[in-house]
Amino acid sequence: MPGAVAAPTAGLHFDEALLARLADSGVRLARVTLHVGAGTFLPVRDADLSRHRMHSERFVVPQETVDAIAAARARGGRVLAVGTTSLRALEAASSAGALVAGASETALFIRPGYRFRVVDRLLTNFHLPRSTLLMLVAAFAGLATIRHAYAHAIAARYRFFSYGDAMLLERATSDPG
Repeated sequence: MPGAVAAPTAGLHFDEALLARLADSGVRLARVTLHVGAGTFLPVRDADLSRHRMHSERFVVPQETVDAIAAARARGGRVLAVGTTSLRALEAASSAGALVAGASETALFIRPGYRFRVVDRLLTNFHLPRSTLLMLVAAFAGLATIRHAYAHAIAARYRFFSYGDAMLLERATSDPG
């Protein structure tokens, strides 16, 4: 069975030394398997977002990950997804209410108005205009927050397109519009 057509680039910010420092500081890591699809990068061409069709992507959420998230929640901890594809996989795996382990596919199009169930924080790269990924981060952190982050990144001359750019976002607690 074929795998991903692209790397989950938010994870490229981590090397073994950084992962070890995070573990030493008490951060518990949990993994998902992602098969990033080409549809992730297709621009949205219709002003009516309900007409945009996402391509499906395959993912696996192991039981160990479900257990780690439940344990984090039980101790009052937060769940950070590294990358939009990880976030999408976790949210899709919880579409019936509770997070469920297993292999599946999703064509979930997260856009403003979506109510997140699993993820509290998101580490992600900056995304292209008119992309589903930009809509996902606007849904997650709020449009005003994203506009502010992009204005800062442009003014500070960040290197876009997965070459050193990244942002850490908190889930909006109110209407993300």
